[in-house]
Order: sequence, then C-alpha cells, then structure tokens
Amino acid sequence: MATINTPLNSGSRYQSLDVLRGLTVALMIIVNTPGSWSTNFAPFLHAPWHGLTITDLVFPSFLFVVGNAMAFSLTKLRDRGPQLFFQKVIKRTLIIFLIGLLLTAFPFFRIGDSGMVPFDFSKIRIMGVLQRIALCYGLAATLVYFFNIRVSMVIGAVILILYWGVMYLFGDQGPDPYSLEGNAARRLDLWLIGAANLYRGEGIPFDPEGLLSTLPALVNVLAGYGVGNFIRQNGEKGKKVRGLFLIALTLLVLGYVWDAFFPINKKIWSSSFVLVSVGYVTALLALLVFVLEQKKVKGWAYFFEVFGKNPLILYVLSGVLVRIILMIPAGDVSLKTWIYEQFFTSFLPPKIASLSFAIIFMLLIWLVGYIMDKRRWYIKV
Repeated sequence: MATINTPLNSGSRYQSLDVLRGLTVALMIIVNTPGSWSTNFAPFLHAPWHGLTITDLVFPSFLFVVGNAMAFSLTKLRDRGPQLFFQKVIKRTLIIFLIGLLLTAFPFFRIGDSGMVPFDFSKIRIMGVLQRIALCYGLAATLVYFFNIRVSMVIGAVILILYWGVMYLFGDQGPDPYSLEGNAARRLDLWLIGAANLYRGEGIPFDPEGLLSTLPALVNVLAGYGVGNFIRQNGEKGKKVRGLFLIALTLLVLGYVWDAFFPINKKIWSSSFVLVSVGYVTALLALLVFVLEQKKVKGWAYFFEVFGKNPLILYVLSGVLVRIILMIPAGDVSLKTWIYEQFFTSFLPPKIASLSFAIIFMLLIWLVGYIMDKRRWYIKV
C-alpha cells in the first residue's frame, strides 16, 4: 500500500506501478458509484456467479499491485531486522483493517422513520475490501520475510490446490459444491463470524470478502510480489516485456483449463479466478512497461499517477463522499438521486447516464488527488 515512487532499476522510476495502481483505483471508484445500479452496462457489474467481467478483475488487480510494490518497498525494510519489519507490517495491517471497519460503519448513524438511529455495531460487517487488503498484505509480508521467492511461489500454488480441495469436499455434495448457498467459504463464515456480521448483497448472508476466500486472494499478492521481483532482476526492457507476456499467457491458459473443474468465480475467489486475474493484470503491466519504460510514451500517464500516489486516502474519500450525498435529503430523495436525475437522466439514456455519473464522480475524486499531488501531500500508512 505504500505510495512512494519506487525504482525500476538504478536511476529510473517504476512509473508503470504508479499508473497500474492508479488505473485500478479509478476503476474501483467507477464500478462502486454508478448513477443507478439498475441501469448499468454489463461490464461494470460483477458476474452474477460463475463467470468474469472487467469489474471482477479490478479488486484482484489491486491486490496484485500491493504485492508488486512489496517487491520494492519491503526489500530494504527486511534488511533492517525483524523487529522493525514486523512493527511496520503489523501497524499497516491493523490500520488498514480498522479503516475498513470504520468505513463500513460511517457515518455511524442511520436515519429511520423515528429519526436518527445510532449504528448497531453488533451487526457490523466484519470483512470487506480494505479488511481483505490488510489481511492479504500482512500474511504475504510475513511469508516473504521467512521464505525466498521460489518457496513463496510454491506456497501460493499449494494454497490454490488446497483451497480447491476444501471447497469441493466441504461444499454441498450436490451437482454444484460451489453454489451460493452451499459453498464451504460461506459455511465457515457463518460458523466463525455469524450471519449478522456478513454481507447481504446476494440476498442471503454471504461475504465475498470472507475469511476462507481470503487465502486464495493472498496468492494474488504473492503473484504480484513474484512479478515485481522478476522486473527487478531483469534489466533489459525488451526481455522484461517478453517475459511478462509469457507469464501472463501461461497463467491464462492454466486458469481457463482449471475453469472446467473449479469455475472462475470472483465471489468465492476460486483458484482458477486467481490464475486468470493474475494473468490479465500481468499482461496489462507488460503493456505499461512496454509503453512507459521501453517506448517512453509518458504524456498520458499522469492522470493515473495522481490516483497511484494516494490510493488509500482517495479510495476512502470516494466511499465517504458517496455515503454523505446518499444521506443528505433533497426533497423526497437523497442528494445523490437528485443530482443524478437533474443532471444526468434528464438528457442521457439510462445506461449512459449511470456511467457518466460514475465517471464525473471519479473525476471529482481525481481533482482532490491532483491538488494533493501539487502540494506534495502523500498519505502513507
């Protein structure tokens, strides 16, 4: 999660990482804040269950970037000894997890028919996007401290195979052990966390960022770390790009073959989904390295660097701001709905209006990031 600019090799910046990180944050904001969830283009919605959309690739790409950055930021920190290393890792893990919990509860009250009602913390959703990022970061950092890159990659592969076995053996023994109602990840969360503290966006208590499925998500971070090390150790840019594309192609083939046995599914974070999501983001990173580092075509990149330099604070700001405008009344509707109806649906087709609102909202957050960058305000955890 570090927001520093890290070197690609001696004397040069790893600009591709900032751009990739910024691109994922921009897409996260767009897919999280449509004008209306009922009128949205299909690529900007998650797959209903098995399957894949562009939206499904955004979160795993961010986890990959977290691992990619670790290959640069943790190297010097590890050399300073275990005490300082784990102090920083544990601190970052706890802070990011706590921010996730606070964002879930924000603004700490709800407006009901009887007026303002304090938030019921006994029913708070324990897991979530930031909570998963925190746990994956902490676990991955611990692994790469104790094990070299090769062993870390083997551990990642073992996790994916074991997760497949657990999901198959402990899911419903019907035609689909990976169903929404009967998958093993949901069963474990119901037992350990309880239905009251799980996400209900699927119509039943089920958390797509639950505990068991955090283990394969950890592999996205480890894969990013592995790719980051590959970049650090290969100085010749043409060889670097070819190697990244080969890694991407291999992972995509393996992932789509595995899909026949363990379906690609973001919500249970299936092992095939891990391979495919890492494959696509590695291919994108290869393209960015080719364009930015090899061909030096950089004029377009600053827009995404703005998000990449302050990813955590800008992502949190987007969540806070959208909740505020959802709670402010404007007549019989929320301020968000009023803005959407007055300035978007009044002259645009429904789906274009919904996407336009999301893009304008993202640009508003970008403007905040732009001001922060010009004033050199970089919020680090």
